[in-house]
Amino acid sequence: MAKIHLKADFDGHPIAFDFTGGETGDAPRFTILLDLGPDADPRAAVADTGYAGRANWKAARSRGIIPVIPRKTNEKGKPGFFAETIYQSRAHIGQAVGKPKRFKRVAPCCEKTKRNFASIVALAAGYILVRSVQTAQGDACKNILRTSNEKGTKSPLFSPEPLR
Repeated sequence: MAKIHLKADFDGHPIAFDFTGGETGDAPRFTILLDLGPDADPRAAVADTGYAGRANWKAARSRGIIPVIPRKTNEKGKPGFFAETIYQSRAHIGQAVGKPKRFKRVAPCCEKTKRNFASIVALAAGYILVRSVQTAQGDACKNILRTSNEKGTKSPLFSPEPLR
């Protein structure tokens, strides 16, 4: 079974991904995930305890990124401060990991080669991104219609009058 390591923005939209075998640890892949994707400088890196480790905190700080990774329960020398409010809102990221797994070919990892599986996951991630943009545009149109109907004016986007 393969593990999908997903890099997502704070809204839960997938940005980049990487694969490992199911038996490998998450922590060594953290620096690879930081390097993947567009050249945008994130302000924080939110991850679960699987990515905890001194090397990962140092790698994030060296890039100017605040690591929001909880310490392991058996770790010694824990700092006094932890950004819990940012970490609690990581549900978007957890949902982003689950979205590609809803596709029939991604969930069972039925592709035999890494290249084919990566292409299926990339296709699923692209579909998720396109759908999020489409939903955002639909919501914007609904808001314009609602505000124009409340004011009693005609909507500039949808007019019942024929075009000339």
